[in-house]
Amino acid sequence: MGHMPNTTPLDPGLREAIERSGYYPALVAEAIEAAIGPEPVRSHLVHQETTFDNEEVRRHVSVLVLTDTRLIIGHTDEHGTEPAIDGMDSQVSSYASTSTEAIRLDRITTCVVTRVVDDPATHVAGTLPREAVLTVGWGAIARIDLEPAGCGDPHCEADHGYTGTMSGDDLQLRVSTGADGAEAVARTLEFATALSAATAGLRG
Repeated sequence: MGHMPNTTPLDPGLREAIERSGYYPALVAEAIEAAIGPEPVRSHLVHQETTFDNEEVRRHVSVLVLTDTRLIIGHTDEHGTEPAIDGMDSQVSSYASTSTEAIRLDRITTCVVTRVVDDPATHVAGTLPREAVLTVGWGAIARIDLEPAGCGDPHCEADHGYTGTMSGDDLQLRVSTGADGAEAVARTLEFATALSAATAGLRG
């Protein structure tokens, strides 16, 4: 007989956030609980996005969980009805897929927080930005932007090869007060602060 994975009940605050999102909470909670295992939750963030694809409304939820040793990331997507296979009349009903990734904190190389504020000249410390972007990199995805290199001589026709930059943005999460509400922006900044502090402690 198989053995159940060694897990503890999901953190009540995290479970409440997943249920509040209203997006297949039983499925999302089960996947996240299995990924966390017995570790306690230090901070968490649940973010839902809605997109429109060929007149179909599709939802996506991201769950970020910070433990003592890892960053757990869960993605759950909603998929539309698929066409019949082999000429059969029946169609595959809509379905959802969920995936989780566990990243050791010592693997995280970047934690970038971008704040967008209105009228910066009158900004008061502690006022929420209208938009926040959290970018986290750990080397799973690297993007290279290339462009032809030049020498500064407008008449030069020599081939100077290419120049470019490499950046890693394995995860990027954007929230705004207009689309997601002030509470979502505040939660994102709170999680980003906790994650930055956790990774900084490993580089001392």
